[in-house]
Parts: sequence; structure tokens; C-alpha cells
Amino acid sequence: MPATETSPKRVLLTGATGFVGRQIHRALVAEGHRVRVLVRPASAARLAAPAEIVETTDLFAESLPALRAALADVDTLVHAAWYVEPGRYLEAEENLACLSGSLVLARAAASVGVGHVVGLGTCFEYALPSDRLAVDSPLRPESLYAITKLALFSTLGRFLSGHDVRFSWARLFYLFGEGEHPSRLVPYVRACLAEGRPARLSAGTQLRDFLDVAEAGRMVAGLVSSEQAGAINICSGRPVTLRGFVEAIADENGRRDLLEFGTAALRPGDPAAVVGVPNLAPQASLRAESDESRDQAAHQP
Repeated sequence: MPATETSPKRVLLTGATGFVGRQIHRALVAEGHRVRVLVRPASAARLAAPAEIVETTDLFAESLPALRAALADVDTLVHAAWYVEPGRYLEAEENLACLSGSLVLARAAASVGVGHVVGLGTCFEYALPSDRLAVDSPLRPESLYAITKLALFSTLGRFLSGHDVRFSWARLFYLFGEGEHPSRLVPYVRACLAEGRPARLSAGTQLRDFLDVAEAGRMVAGLVSSEQAGAINICSGRPVTLRGFVEAIADENGRRDLLEFGTAALRPGDPAAVVGVPNLAPQASLRAESDESRDQAAHQP
């Protein structure tokens, strides 16, 4: 019997051991969904929550028959895997393999009757800079990473609609929190503060939309129940300067004196503003709309 929108779903999650995927996994289990993960053999020990494990040596080179088998009896595919090695991923050739492998995965999902696919995109699909990025804002990706993400969104939107598969595309903004790579902003600043050494930073005038990765994981996992389709901004919607964000971290220890703004150069191409407009609908509202639609259909002559 197919799962309803309020009942537990059978979910296949890729990227379950990644920075974002671990949080999605936890949230899915907390919501009562039955989770199957597709992971490398050496990665299973790093899972953040219980799951049925299907192993693959390389998801993005996996065969169509193997992916069909992994997706058997699945209601929803949540595809969080991608190549994201810090310092390399924006222009890495691996983005092409991720794109082609993701298309095979989607074909497999459609062929075995998966009813809903959730993919992860990026705020860098948008034309930047902007302090008001709605899902209908202009798109102009500039890195290979963002270009391939947008290509996947566009292709799957057309392909899955032709197979009666609901499609959700979660565009992630600036995430921070548990499991961040040490080279990222927040771990770098916290390490400097802990060691009592100066944190060398840019002037900090950039406007950003920061969101804890745990909250982002809950928002993405919520799409499995709500089935909200289309592009969805996974963001806070609250603009803050980079300086203000970092000062708030330093204030936890009373060590603003260790923040040296203007002593580090801006990264090439770093946009002046990246702030999203949230459009994630409350699950209760979506369920009410769905119940109303069913009631109206039931009373049609």
C-alpha cells in the first residue's frame, strides 16, 4: 500500500555521510521515515542514524540495473551526494561525473515507480550578487559546480514531469555547523579564538544568509512529507554582514580583539550579497490544502 503524505515513507538517501546528508539522515529518522542509504563500503561506520545499507564503490559510475535494485520499493529518493572537496569542487572535472551519474540515478528512480525525487541545488545557481533571491530570480551560474547543478535541475524538471514523478529542488545557502571542514569560516574563527591567536579576515562587508546545517537538514527532510515541488530556498532569509556574523561568534568568549578585519584579501569572485527569500511552505498548510482538494474531489458529481 503506498505511503500517504502523513505516514512514514520509504526513503533512499545518497550522500548520507556528508556535511548536509548526515543532518538530513537524522531528521528523516526523527520524523519516522524508513531510510535506506547508498554509501561506499568504508563510509557506513560514519552514518549518523540507523539505516538499511546498500553499498556502492562509486555512486556516480553505478549501473542502471544496480540503481534500480537499490531503489526497489522506495517512495522517495533524496539525492544529497555530490563532489564537494574544499578548494577544488567549484571548477573540478568531477562535477561532470556527478551530473551524468545523477541522471542515471533519476532514470532508475522513474523506471521503478519512485513517486518523489528531492535534489540538492545551490544558491550559486542565481545571478549574483543580490540581497533578495527568490526562486523566480534570474539564474546565472558562474562556476562549473553551479552550472552542473542548474543543468541537473532543468533536466530533471522536464524528465520527471513526463514520468509523473514529483520533483523538489532544495537550493542551499550558506551553511555552518557540525562536521564543517576546518578550512571553512566558522571552524577557522573558532580555532583562532580557542588558541588565542588573531583571525585574519576580509573587511566583512559582504551580506550573507547563514543557516545552521542541522536546521537545513530538517528543512530538506521535511520535503519528504510535505512533497512541496519545484525550487525551494533552504535559507534563513535574514541578511547579516560577515563581520556581524563573526563578531557574534567572538562575543561568546568576549574576544572581539582577536578579529582582524581587513587583513585578508577577498576571494576572487566573492559576491557582495547573497541573501535568500524563503518559500518553504509549512507542512501543516500543505496537508490542509491536500485534504481540502481530496474533499472537493469526493463531492464532485
